[in-house]
Amino acid sequence: MSLRIAIGADHAGFTYKEAIRQHLTDGGYTVEDFGTYSTDSADYADFAHPVASAVEEHRADWGILICGSGQGVSMTANKHQGVRAALVWKPEIAALTRQHNNANVLCLPERFISLDDALECVRLFLETEFEGGRHERRVQKMACA
Repeated sequence: MSLRIAIGADHAGFTYKEAIRQHLTDGGYTVEDFGTYSTDSADYADFAHPVASAVEEHRADWGILICGSGQGVSMTANKHQGVRAALVWKPEIAALTRQHNNANVLCLPERFISLDDALECVRLFLETEFEGGRHERRVQKMACA
């Protein structure tokens, strides 16, 4: 069974969303695209909430969100219980956020990262395992409810 990826972006993340979506589809992943579908101005929350909900409700294994800074989509997605959205701007951070934080939503800042680095972040995020152990205790303390 192929991994299910929920992806979304606002207008400032549209270009990378399209490239990442195509890259994942070509790699055999099942990708559900929650928009936006153009570079017309759009509100990041309108795409972050559906992606986070898909992860939260286990309709997707992973989420990927892109906006200009990555901050808006990250803040929005993290409002959902069970979602651990991580703002990532370097491949090393993508691996660490999986290893140590068991992140399940990757947030990328299109305006501050090259497409090559973004694709490498996606690869590492999807291929890196959570280490568990002492990190599991810390992850369990994240939720407020």
